[in-house]
Amino acid sequence: MKISCQSLLFILSIVGTVVSGQVTNLLPMAKPEAVGLDPKKLKAVDEKMKDLIKEDRLAGGIVVVARKGKVVHFGTYGKRDLENNSPVEKDTIFRIYSMTKAITSVAALMLNEEGKLKLDDPLSKYFPSLQAMKVLDKDELVEAKSEATVADLLRHTSGLTYAWSSNKKISQAFKDAGVLFRDKKVVPMVSGMDKVPLLFQPGTDWVYGCSTDVLGGVVEVVSGIPLDQYFRERIFKPLQMKDTEFYVPADKADRFAANYNYKEGKLTLKDDPKTSRYLENPAFKSGGGGLCSTASDYMRFLLMIENGGKFDGKRYLKKKSVKLMSTNQIPKGGGWVTFGNEVREGVGFGHGFSVRVKMSDWDPDGRVGEYGWGGAASTHYWISPKDDLVVLTLEQVMPYSFNTEWALKGLIYDSLID
Repeated sequence: MKISCQSLLFILSIVGTVVSGQVTNLLPMAKPEAVGLDPKKLKAVDEKMKDLIKEDRLAGGIVVVARKGKVVHFGTYGKRDLENNSPVEKDTIFRIYSMTKAITSVAALMLNEEGKLKLDDPLSKYFPSLQAMKVLDKDELVEAKSEATVADLLRHTSGLTYAWSSNKKISQAFKDAGVLFRDKKVVPMVSGMDKVPLLFQPGTDWVYGCSTDVLGGVVEVVSGIPLDQYFRERIFKPLQMKDTEFYVPADKADRFAANYNYKEGKLTLKDDPKTSRYLENPAFKSGGGGLCSTASDYMRFLLMIENGGKFDGKRYLKKKSVKLMSTNQIPKGGGWVTFGNEVREGVGFGHGFSVRVKMSDWDPDGRVGEYGWGGAASTHYWISPKDDLVVLTLEQVMPYSFNTEWALKGLIYDSLID
């Protein structure tokens, strides 16, 4: 039987890309020049990634670039596991840590659209014990002037921190309360967070913390089903995110990447994919940082967001919800996104993403209107609405580094030709 070139191209567009005997999730593809990108300039991305690997800044990684809803670059580089000489492949599974937050935010906004929760609802509506939360003010516990709301959780203005990033008194309170432990379920843990002081009065400032983990608890209470089940039924299955989960099952473990520490110019193994805790299904489904995923899975999620909440003919969110996620929602006087002494001047936060409000010396290759986030193992993504551009970079290196994003951002923007 003869197959015409046209028919063959159609079949390939339906099937997807075959990699190492496996089929990656379907992604809409195009040639760079068809969507206004210079293919020769995009090759600089490959060279820069090779340089970072030679310099031992990372073991390996993936870079995916899409414009006008089409993926034009899907590059794999280096090793997913140095110790076993295993290459990064298109279906390699990565720990995405805080890239989980955007998915949890989408879940909450879905429930908001359905009228099952309101953004201005106080947390005590879902967890009555949280009405008693106190604020740490100059080493003294004081009454909260108002309760933190669902909106505060989405934009990180609740006053909730992480134990590792807070002062000693709050860190100790986390330990004493026994919250955010992998072997405990989310709903009873959130109920116990009334014993953890807030860093400031809710709604008055911005701090990175466990707000999205608490939001995951809200999603469970409102939906009446476990968070992972809600993700699977409402987001993962419809988007065909077949490799995204809170753990890596045994039949996919051979695709799981190693995680590395970077210190003094050297990479050392931090988490062996053959013995990792991510091989076991945890009791605590962390809406703030628990998922593992692949490049194709997460790119489908990002393309849905960039397309105003719709993908492959199915609507997941209304455009107004995506607008809330991708525009600055920090109240006036709340400042910029800040980590310790690092002030990301010009960067605010929406209901799920950081948002570039104005240019500054911080990340000078960025653009106003850019929104995105990253994960603790140096994974990152950004979307530039004005350029109709989506970029995803995946690697597994801790502590978090902007090296890859900042090395590539200028090159990718420079490749735009219209």
